[in-house]
Amino acid sequence: MCHVAVRAYFPHSFGSLIEERDHPRKMALRDVTDGDFDRIVEAAATPVLVEFWQPGCGHCLALMTVLETLQEDLGNSVLILKMNVEENFQIPAELEISSLPALALYTRGSFQRFIGGIGKKDAIRQQLAPFL
Repeated sequence: MCHVAVRAYFPHSFGSLIEERDHPRKMALRDVTDGDFDRIVEAAATPVLVEFWQPGCGHCLALMTVLETLQEDLGNSVLILKMNVEENFQIPAELEISSLPALALYTRGSFQRFIGGIGKKDAIRQQLAPFL
């Protein structure tokens, strides 16, 4: 696991070091496009969770952070991808996605359901559990 050393300084006149600890880097989510979506999702040996997002969407970015942590926690038991809806139109249109962020779950290449509890790692994990 990769770690980054972080130093926090107490904001007083002495500027002394009060804490030093390691913070693990979160696992970056893989981008998926309309062009490679079917190939990646159908070839996956594990369930696939896809976040549909767009730049500038604060909730989307917050969810992405949660999903990076979840991917790290679950390891190879699930593949978590992200799709930018400003650059990809086909898959979001097929799923009739009308609000962001949206989470879609696939198993064996087939859409299963949308996942709720957006932003809450434990709620997402609980909904994934039957498919893992």
